[in-house]
Amino acid sequence: MNKSKKSINFKEAIAILIVMLIILGTGVIKFGLSPQTPVLVVIGLLVLWAKVRGSNWDEISDGIVDGVKNGIVPIFIFILIGALIGTWIAAGIIPSMMVAGFHMISIRWFVPSVFLVCALIGTSVGSAFTIISTLGIALFGMGQTLGMNPALVAGAIISGAIFGDKTSPLSDSTNLAAAIAEDDLFAHIKNLMWTTIPAFLISLALYAVIGNSGTNANLGKIDTTLNTLNNNFVISWWSILPIALLFICAVKKVPAIATLLLNITVTVGMIFIEKPNTPVKDIAGFIENGFVSKTGNASVDQLLTRGGISSMMGTVSLIFLTLSLGGLLMKFNVIQTAMAPLAEKLKTPGSVVTATILSGIGVNIFIGEQYLSVILPGKAFKGTFNKRGLDNLALSRVLEDGGTVINYLVPWGVASAFAANTLGVPTLSFLPFCFFSLLSPILSIISGFTGIGLKKLPEEKTASSDEVVTA
Repeated sequence: MNKSKKSINFKEAIAILIVMLIILGTGVIKFGLSPQTPVLVVIGLLVLWAKVRGSNWDEISDGIVDGVKNGIVPIFIFILIGALIGTWIAAGIIPSMMVAGFHMISIRWFVPSVFLVCALIGTSVGSAFTIISTLGIALFGMGQTLGMNPALVAGAIISGAIFGDKTSPLSDSTNLAAAIAEDDLFAHIKNLMWTTIPAFLISLALYAVIGNSGTNANLGKIDTTLNTLNNNFVISWWSILPIALLFICAVKKVPAIATLLLNITVTVGMIFIEKPNTPVKDIAGFIENGFVSKTGNASVDQLLTRGGISSMMGTVSLIFLTLSLGGLLMKFNVIQTAMAPLAEKLKTPGSVVTATILSGIGVNIFIGEQYLSVILPGKAFKGTFNKRGLDNLALSRVLEDGGTVINYLVPWGVASAFAANTLGVPTLSFLPFCFFSLLSPILSIISGFTGIGLKKLPEEKTASSDEVVTA
């Protein structure tokens, strides 16, 4: 393995990544394939390349294991989210959210309202996945009833969820960015606002304009949907209990797995209370295969027939494959070799920020894993940031602007696959409407070249950083 690491050069690493991009892009975009097959093809070719260069099967297996082991917890969380969706629909929680939403949210300003609600609640919960898979499903159903463009509504839901995830001290990705850059979490969140608030305000304005012009509300259909929900589900005030439980667990910093297990347990208890004669086999069916709606209303049935562990298997398989691919690329030093020369050639703050943003986007595209899009550029460019007089806070903000938020825009990305599978809208359809994700890297690059909001080191620290790098 050492031989492989020493012998690979920059041109070879770039060639590998270009071939990967062509295969992934052609398969997903041109032929409309699910991401799993193109990723599997890339893994096969990478294994063949490694064997040709003399690597043994133990090294290849180690690369796969090293990559996959980082995703065990997210995989388990996705499985639990599938079970949660199925039980939440069966218990009437998501239908109750829809009924409440129709009475509370303005039809005219529906899309910006969706963005705002997801952003605010997302900040409290700290998990974009949770927002998309619970509140997001209810809001998406409302949007369909109102005759809104599904891709636009999905984009507003995802953008709001990402904003909440990015600005919450409870977010895994936000904590990771601060940890990689070695700065204070709350100082990091405060510094994020230089790009996050403008991206939020521009996104809100765009949703207000586009959403308002696209409204095609059918009041008769809304009444029909409300009647269907009231007649076929238990719509009650106590449906707020599992939602409140999410907030309480977030405030108490209860781990995601424990939070989801507790919520599923409480929801199952609610089902037994609402319908005491519900067979245990049916409960297991909600958890394993999701809820099957049989209201007789085709649009409601299509929306509320979802959830279950089985519904997450496509996402789980993609996580497994992309993490395996990432592990192999790291094992054979492909990513590191491609990124290393950039760090030495960057002379200005603007070029450093731009290179880091592009690296984060590149990792998302080539590996499809959002955590690695923070870790790899963070480790590669940290010394360069300090050498160019930029504080660690500047680095952590750039890592979020070009890393975690972009994963939702890559069709074979883990977050993108999750959102597309949960809402039933293809990534390439909602991508143009994920304004927050599209704006964040642009505003970050502008900040890098203008210096607005770009945190700099005191001169004495800059001098010491130069000495360390030179040494």
